[in-house]
Amino acid sequence: MTQPRPTVVLIFGGASSEHEISCLTAGGVLRAIDGCDVVAVGITAAGDWVRVPLETVAGYQVTDGALPRVAEDLPQAVLLRGPRGAQIGTREGDRLTDLVDIDLAFALLHGPYGEDGTIQGLFEMLGVRYVGAGVAASAIGMDKDLMKRAMWSAGLPVGRWVAINPGHWQRDPERWTAAVTGLGYPVFVKPARGGSSLGISRVDTPEQLPAAIELALRYDPKIVVEAGFVGCREIEIAVLQGRDGQPPRPSVPGEIVLHRHDMFYDFESKYLGDEDVTLDTPAKLTPEQTEQARALAARTFDAMNVEGLARVDLFLNPVGEFFVNELNTMPGFTRTSMFPLLWQASGLGYSALVGELIDLGLAQRPGLR
Repeated sequence: MTQPRPTVVLIFGGASSEHEISCLTAGGVLRAIDGCDVVAVGITAAGDWVRVPLETVAGYQVTDGALPRVAEDLPQAVLLRGPRGAQIGTREGDRLTDLVDIDLAFALLHGPYGEDGTIQGLFEMLGVRYVGAGVAASAIGMDKDLMKRAMWSAGLPVGRWVAINPGHWQRDPERWTAAVTGLGYPVFVKPARGGSSLGISRVDTPEQLPAAIELALRYDPKIVVEAGFVGCREIEIAVLQGRDGQPPRPSVPGEIVLHRHDMFYDFESKYLGDEDVTLDTPAKLTPEQTEQARALAARTFDAMNVEGLARVDLFLNPVGEFFVNELNTMPGFTRTSMFPLLWQASGLGYSALVGELIDLGLAQRPGLR
């Protein structure tokens, strides 16, 4: 007897600074999905849920340097719990139409209100299976301060950092300037719960610190300041959850190579192209370094209790020591993003990778994990 095709709802966009990147990811994933029925739900920048035609999503790409966005004038979408499980419907006045039963939610949301455990909690309340990390792992992985605390508690090698909570900087800038100076310059100032390198600054002197903090505060009222890993190599590993209780599966390592000493891997470098940045997949490491990096990435994935997928970013210092920079539970997922490129270099192509994530999601139980 033929098994029915599962219905997957792709949810993308969102009310975060990474709205456009989420749309790019949705276009790539939709074009790669095979063997499933798909419903597309976009979240506008204002936070409204809308039904988006599949042909529109399939056309999401960078065009003349412009990134795609979810249109505001589409029919309103509603996610609800129906008699047989979760459903997506279209709201028309006081009626719901075009109700579709869904088997799996694939949230391709980057940043707050999607990658941070909020929508994962909604999925669990509605009893719908979903792709990726659970509520706690998503929330902790989104907050760079809490993430580093959890990693440090698990015995993982992390660098030094200072967290500046809402109101700290305004009440006592001298105290926090001194705390940052204790890290040693240069430092990197970041929104605590941001991504895609938005709002991040490299700071080389105390005089540059106020402007960098004010920039980060535009994206998040909580910020982190991290000690700069000067002279280190940036190594990234893509990790997939093991099947049937098996250990996590790390990819081959990749390396972000910056060709100017005064730059870092920022938003434009990641998504709009930059001739001063190249991505080496696989990274040029010794066999011993490769195994160390892969083992540390798998250990980080396990320690943070992640499910589905994650990208683990490492630093390799000049004396051969690895440090965990961060873990991303919903990394960029376009065909040119590091996560799928690493799996392609490991022998798993883009479409197969999307299928693997859908299979892992369908194997999860609905509700509380």
